[in-house]
Amino acid sequence: MIAPPPIQFDRASGALEGANLWERTAALALATGAKVSSHFSHRGYIGCANLLRKALPSRNIAIKLNEDATFEFPYGDGYWSKLLDRTYHYEDELELLFRHSSDVDYTLLDCGANYGYWSVLVTSRPFGPHRAIAIEPSSDNFAKLANNAYINGNRFETMKCAIGAAKGTARLSGTKHEAFSIASGANGGGEEVPVLALDDLLDDGKIAPGGKYLIKLDVEGVEIDAIKGGKKLLAGDSVIMCEEHGNDPDHTVSRYILEQTPLKLIVYDPCSNRLETVSELSILDRIKVSTHVGYNVFGTSSAFWQERINALNASTSRRMQ
Repeated sequence: MIAPPPIQFDRASGALEGANLWERTAALALATGAKVSSHFSHRGYIGCANLLRKALPSRNIAIKLNEDATFEFPYGDGYWSKLLDRTYHYEDELELLFRHSSDVDYTLLDCGANYGYWSVLVTSRPFGPHRAIAIEPSSDNFAKLANNAYINGNRFETMKCAIGAAKGTARLSGTKHEAFSIASGANGGGEEVPVLALDDLLDDGKIAPGGKYLIKLDVEGVEIDAIKGGKKLLAGDSVIMCEEHGNDPDHTVSRYILEQTPLKLIVYDPCSNRLETVSELSILDRIKVSTHVGYNVFGTSSAFWQERINALNASTSRRMQ
């Protein structure tokens, strides 16, 4: 059976094409729900959207993120349908750095890429374009990731593996595509997947020493292991971007970066719209206001990237004056 062509949605214009009346009604509901729930950190949105999805025909939607970036996913998906709200910005602290780095010759290592949102964007003309390697362990997610690479001209590489402290294998656990994890190790009930360390990408010749790297670690509970496996890479011109979960009052990942590594800890402060270098963790008590979402923090020992972040903050300050 041939799959129907995807619905098309242009975030710039709001145009929705290829949808029937029911699918158009669902799009309005999904966009309105995203806008309303944004006032309380989208609490409940994913569950409601996934319920609505069960009443929709099985087909994809292709979101035009900009004139050179298309991102496709199953129509009604609770995690990604927030993009139908044109005022919504996905992980805007990452977009802040990516946009400001459009003139830097860097490679994105998109670890835990899911369907490849950031790889699609960073390889597009308005963001650089840059080289990207999208790394995703789940077979189901990887198929959708590979499709997004294909519809964008195969302009970024894909690797099917997890990122951890060392080479090996692990089992995935979890039921949500955005939250598959190898954190439970051998107790995971899902598929067995290969595991690589970040430094294996250097040792295997996948990336070159001496390059500049932005490393997104969306690895669901194994951030510290991933950092341990990237000592060589993180000693160079690299920035890691990893998640602090809102329900962790101990700020475990940030504490590890600050106290156990030579990296500077940098946190996005929404009050100032700046990336602040911090020496103690109390700022996170103020920033982490929702227990059910993640907050990205950054770590780098690179003088180059610290200078770039200082320049980003200066330009942000000028815009706000």
